Amino acid sequence: MTEMLLFNPFMPGFTDDPYPHYRELRDADPVQEHPMGFWFVSRHDEVADLLRANLSVEQRHLAPHPVRDSIRGEGEASLRGGGLSMLDRDPPDHTRLRRLVSKVFTPRAIEGLRPRITELVDEAVDRLSGGGDVVAELAFPLPFAVINEMLGMPLADAERVRDLTGTLVRSLEPIADPDLVSRIRDADAELSALCREAIAAKRAEPADDLLTALVRAEEDGDVLDDDELVAQVVLLYVAGHETTVNLISNGVVALLRHPDQLRALRETPELIGNAVEEFLRYDSPVQSGRRVTTRPVTVADREIPAGSFVLLGQASANRDERFWGPDADTLRLDRRDARLHVSFGAGPHHCLGAALARMEAQVAIGRLVARCPNLAQAGEIEWNGRINLRGAARVPVSV
Repeated sequence: MTEMLLFNPFMPGFTDDPYPHYRELRDADPVQEHPMGFWFVSRHDEVADLLRANLSVEQRHLAPHPVRDSIRGEGEASLRGGGLSMLDRDPPDHTRLRRLVSKVFTPRAIEGLRPRITELVDEAVDRLSGGGDVVAELAFPLPFAVINEMLGMPLADAERVRDLTGTLVRSLEPIADPDLVSRIRDADAELSALCREAIAAKRAEPADDLLTALVRAEEDGDVLDDDELVAQVVLLYVAGHETTVNLISNGVVALLRHPDQLRALRETPELIGNAVEEFLRYDSPVQSGRRVTTRPVTVADREIPAGSFVLLGQASANRDERFWGPDADTLRLDRRDARLHVSFGAGPHHCLGAALARMEAQVAIGRLVARCPNLAQAGEIEWNGRINLRGAARVPVSV
């Protein structure tokens, strides 16, 4: 009797390279009902369709499941912003929140950040002039500095905020450790308090920054209350920092491991826009998304019942040879359809910060390659050991 192949992100080596396991699942059981109480969908077309479908992100719609419930305990959404962020709400709440935040998170506002992002990147590349760790010097500090400056958070709190968000981001991972749950909850409470202080300060003394703009955002008399403001700010830190860290660091790793593509980007710098799309496809900063079915849904001849927790394997979908062709596991910066990746999700919950992440990666990787003609790996790549927000934790280079 053939042993059942189960999605197992805890197997040895998975967080270093999950892609062989994803391929096995796509071939053997692409819409899998897992005994732990969730479904895992791994092929591109099905993942893309479910991301666009009218499904829920709110755990209150989950049907009971003895195994899953015994492990999950309280929902992870309650561990950040009280579950009031766009990431954790369905329409009409999600629609309202996104509409108000979108009024200030505009393409023009994001494009206006390019000079400052370029300045921060060049300072980081200067620090790497004698070699060093791309993550520590560039990929990690850049997106945090950008978000902090965009919001106009007090510089005195910057280091503490970075520590707190580093803990809080673990709420996007599977959590089985009660001590970690407690630390995440404490970090959320402290970060929320800091955000409330900053919001009060902006109300008293408005400034030319994103937080003031969020405070003032209004449509037909509708505004964000303080709880909602805190939740959106926490989301910007949690979802907007380490995801971009992974995009930059994983993109650099991909280039170092494919010298022909590194050479192509150096010789043709205008490739950088499509190159970032290919980095997003080849090694997604976020490995999976989640949805809750509110009705039975048929996926590839399998019926997923109402009340089911569904993991959407975005990283697996981005390597699905049925969609991308036989070279799906190959990095190719000139891939014409690279932008069809699902790394930013799709549908109503498509990542609001996608344009900012793209710009940061384009500037960071483009400037690094342009200014370091002898860029090369100078030691072992270390991975962060995470299942969902999987990325390189250390990328030593010589320049």
